[in-house]
Amino acid sequence: MHLLTLIQTIQQAINQLAASNHWSENFSAELTPTKDKTHGDYATNAAMVLANAAKRPPRDIASLIIETIDQLQLPITAMSIAGPGFINMTFDKQSFASVIDQINADDNYAQGEANNTSVLVEYVSANPTGTLHIGHARGGAYGDNLARILTKAGYRVHKEFYVNDGGQQITNLALSIYARYAQRLGLDVTIPEDGYFGEEIIAAAIDIQSRFGDALNETNLALFQEEGVRLMLARLESDLATYGVTFDTWFRENELYPKAVADVVEQLIQSGNTYHQDDALWLKTSEFGDEKDRVMITSDKRYTYFIPDTAYHKTKFDRGFDQLVNVWGADHHGTIPRLNASLTMLGYPVEKLSIELLQMVKVYQNGVEVKMSKRSGQAIGLLDLIEEVGVDPVRYFFAARALSTPMELDLDLALRKTNENPVYYAQYAHARIYSIFTKAERTPTPVATYQYLNENAHPLFMLLSEYPQVIQEAADKRIPHRLTQYIQALASAFHHYYNEQPVVSENAAATNEQLLLIQAVARVLKDALHLIGVSAPERM
Repeated sequence: MHLLTLIQTIQQAINQLAASNHWSENFSAELTPTKDKTHGDYATNAAMVLANAAKRPPRDIASLIIETIDQLQLPITAMSIAGPGFINMTFDKQSFASVIDQINADDNYAQGEANNTSVLVEYVSANPTGTLHIGHARGGAYGDNLARILTKAGYRVHKEFYVNDGGQQITNLALSIYARYAQRLGLDVTIPEDGYFGEEIIAAAIDIQSRFGDALNETNLALFQEEGVRLMLARLESDLATYGVTFDTWFRENELYPKAVADVVEQLIQSGNTYHQDDALWLKTSEFGDEKDRVMITSDKRYTYFIPDTAYHKTKFDRGFDQLVNVWGADHHGTIPRLNASLTMLGYPVEKLSIELLQMVKVYQNGVEVKMSKRSGQAIGLLDLIEEVGVDPVRYFFAARALSTPMELDLDLALRKTNENPVYYAQYAHARIYSIFTKAERTPTPVATYQYLNENAHPLFMLLSEYPQVIQEAADKRIPHRLTQYIQALASAFHHYYNEQPVVSENAAATNEQLLLIQAVARVLKDALHLIGVSAPERM
């Protein structure tokens, strides 16, 4: 029996017991791996959760649960009650050996069933005014990892980049590129104080000059704006592709003007939640969870930025997605209440929108924090990281931490080819398996039963069986770091197995079974690494 199927069967049995005794209508049992394997493989606190509603001691409830599970004749070798009412379960490890055959026969092992739930994941969404910084790198890794994991779990996923190509920042971009263009012609034109000074601005000016000649001037500012945005987006797309991040659509803010934004303003006025004050139009967001009311349209008739944001999110709902996920920087935290308020006023179910906030990243090298790019003298960026350590370490290190946790990225550790480096440790496990196959000089053949895999193989059986559950948990809870935890556990279990158990021996049948086992490990490792955008090398 598949481990995920076994756990689901146990959970259903407990749920049915609770429902039939009218202890709980909405109860959902959870089984979790035990930290101490002397206590069994999995444990549940279901009895303690149900005891209050049942008005019976938890240990009595635990006894009833054990009786219920016993009747299902599952591959469980032992169940016991511990402490105030925990139920510990030990599974028949050998019964999970069949997972080896499942994995080796199925290129889509652990693929979730299509659940017809559509999810739009919006991430990175950097302003097209410069290069990507380290925050974009972390957000890009999380968004791409989540999209891959959701797809693996059976969701229908759409990946989107929101292009902020409206507002004063884009006018400043055009003025900055024009200034660099004019300077190349020997003209005394300066970049605006709030303009952009990166080397990409010079590159854009050179490109425009090569294609449009030397006769442009300030009257051609619209051309500098259009070409500037196009060139910046092309660069962003190229850099992200190098990072392994791609999108299904690049939604342009300019598409919202004038109709979509005007329609949102009119609908908010019609909702009765606006008022005029100091020649500005205000929205009563304080009545919907915001700390104070917000200006929608300023006294000089400009939209404040959360109005086009509202119009954009309205398009997301109107496109029919079941769930929306935004990946934003922590500095956008204050925007959430006003966005939720405006969407609620428009009648949209904001509970379907989740906003994941990424915390700051500090980069260290030689024990010293690195704050500036060696190339540009500005904040360290995505390309700096890739040039310094490569894509795989950056993607893995970002994947290994919860997005909401501040992190420190140690470049020296990322370059280290030792077991201290988690990405090296995981990739080496995969490469080591291929070296074993090279040594064995044979392709394993399927067997009817596994007779030679001893207790050293049991941790690998269990971990391989857990993979579908890990995928589902990482998807449903939106925690890609759960996958790196699993990768490390599987790599560690394999390295331990390799050190304790000779794989290739004079016993051909035993060798064949062990090759089948490690082949399954390699396939799962490769798939898991792919889901976090990391390669699985065959040689290191």
